[in-house]
Amino acid sequence: MSDNSANRRFERESAKRVFAAELREAHHHFREGTDDKSPTYILLPTGERCNRVFIAGTLTEKKKSEGEAVFYQIRVMDPTGIFFVSAGSYQPEALHQISSIESPSYVVIIGKPGVFQAPDGRNLVSIRAESITAVDKTVVDCWILDTARLTLDRIEKNNDDPDHQKAAEIYQRPFESWRPKVKEALASIQL
Repeated sequence: MSDNSANRRFERESAKRVFAAELREAHHHFREGTDDKSPTYILLPTGERCNRVFIAGTLTEKKKSEGEAVFYQIRVMDPTGIFFVSAGSYQPEALHQISSIESPSYVVIIGKPGVFQAPDGRNLVSIRAESITAVDKTVVDCWILDTARLTLDRIEKNNDDPDHQKAAEIYQRPFESWRPKVKEALASIQL
């Protein structure tokens, strides 16, 4: 193993920007590799794999649970829907940050998405927060603008891309069907 590959092994993957509507429809998750430390991914319906996401919006609800450990569950709304986010003792930085942010507030969050199956068989996507920061509306509007651009890039991605092909097979939804959500999000900003 070369020094370069050893250094890359521990690099964090960049967080992908995704609107709530798309993340909530993602249900295909997979592990790349066979050992326990291999990264896990969610395949977005527009054909992007991600193991970390960068989201923004309005924190609309915050619940604190105190059992054996303190645990927060929050809801964050963007112009396309709601993200469900949590933080517990394994994310001490995010736990501390969430405890000091009041609802409603504008926030940006970096975290790991996970897919869970509800007792009724529905797939639910939630985000385990790594960091959360209170911001102003301008930052959220910039995130919407960037996320719209990146979503359009994914929609128009080369059909030869393996993740794009896999998303087409799994979700069986035309990539173009995401354009109205992008338009809806862009209509909400005031730059």
